[in-house]
Order: sequence, then C-alpha cells, then structure tokens
Amino acid sequence: MKTPTTALIADDEPHLAQYLKAQLAQAWPELQIVKVAVNGIEAAEAIATLQPDIAFLDIQMPGLTGLEVAQGIEGGTRVVFVTAYDQYAVDAFEARAVDYLLKPLKAERLAACVQRLREVSTTADSALAETLKRLLPAAAQAPVRLRYIRAGQGELMHQVPVDDVLFFHADDKYTIVQTTTAEHLIRTPIFELAGQLDPDRFWQVHRSTIINLDHLAGTRRDEQSRLFVRVRGQSRELPVSRAYVHLFKAM
Repeated sequence: MKTPTTALIADDEPHLAQYLKAQLAQAWPELQIVKVAVNGIEAAEAIATLQPDIAFLDIQMPGLTGLEVAQGIEGGTRVVFVTAYDQYAVDAFEARAVDYLLKPLKAERLAACVQRLREVSTTADSALAETLKRLLPAAAQAPVRLRYIRAGQGELMHQVPVDDVLFFHADDKYTIVQTTTAEHLIRTPIFELAGQLDPDRFWQVHRSTIINLDHLAGTRRDEQSRLFVRVRGQSRELPVSRAYVHLFKAM
C-alpha cells in the first residue's frame, strides 16, 4: 500500500489556512494535512518533528517568516510559498522552480501547483538554498548596519546598543534581545535583523537565533555530535543548526 503524501500548512490568518486546506482537499483528495500552524515557530517545530513531504508556508508570519522556516529545513520537505509578496520574489521563485501560490488563491493555479508537486521528486529542491540566499537580504531592505535596538518595556522605550546584545532569539510573536542585564522583546523578525547586523560580528546559528561573536564563550558537542554555543554570563546553551555548523570549523 502506497504511503500517503503528507503536508503542513502555515499561515497566521486562520481563515486563509482553512481555505487553503479546503481547496487542497478538492484538488488533491489523498493529500494528508498533518498540521496547520499559526506562526513560523510552530511551523518550524512541526516540520522538524513530523517531516511532512510538503510545507505550504506563508511568507509573512510572526516569530519566523516563511523564508526563515524554509531556510532551517534539514529534511526532504518541499516548500510552496503562499504569498502576497512583491513581484520580484514571485519571479525568483518561478525561475528557480520553487513553487508559490499568490494570494488570493485561484483554483486553476492551485491545480497547476498540485500537478507539479505530483510530478516532482520527493527530494528537496536543490535550488531552494540559492533562492533563499537571494531573497533573505532583499527582504530585509536595510543598507545600513544597526547600532541600536529600540525595545519597549511598559511605558519606557529602551535604546539598547547592539554591542551589548549577547544574542537574538525568535520566540512566538516576538524576538528576544538578550543582554547581560536584561531581556527585551521586539517585533522585528530574525531575518530582518540578519540583514541589518554586521555579519562579521553577528552570526545566525539557527533559524531562530543570532549570536554576538564578541560575547562567545565557547562551543560544546554532545554525545550525538550536536553543536551548542555558550555565551559569556549565560548558563543557557544555544543549539547550532546543522546548516550553520560549518561556520565554527575554523574556530
């Protein structure tokens, strides 16, 4: 008996997610929807755990964007972006054979997408990484480097120097800005920060984490050979995704 194809849908607008689910049920009745995620963090965790064959990802989601979720996929999950994004991004997806569904969804376009997914190998698209490399910096649209982070705390607005930041970590709808003395919350997603920070000092080590190398205390591997980084003054260790382990080979 053939194993059914599985899929995940991620969209922070529940009615759009349910609409896509209903349309897929008509266009591809045997497709099994294993999860409907309401934000990027939930989508990334579900993809890592469930390893669906396909992920239908909205691009603009809280916590992690669809681009960031796709960047962190380490298995064979294929990605279809569901987007109302600028036309340059849509053109790039099409040219690189990474499929997309443009909002508002059209039945004939979904049918073409389903046909493509049925025909394409279950192996993840090898062009996806190159597509993301082009789109992530472009999406950030930040030609200058950040010097300060503005973070609200009650009625007070803090001006946090980036030099004082130990690490950034995406958490549900917010990004945590961790310093030696405080934890602040901002709404700027990780992918935007990555494009605005100095890449020689700030390394993305996970789809949801950027560390400040000036505060790096060391690294550790566990018995499964997974890599973790330690930051000065913090007992918490931060995991390094397999996609970023190569950054530490020269250290």
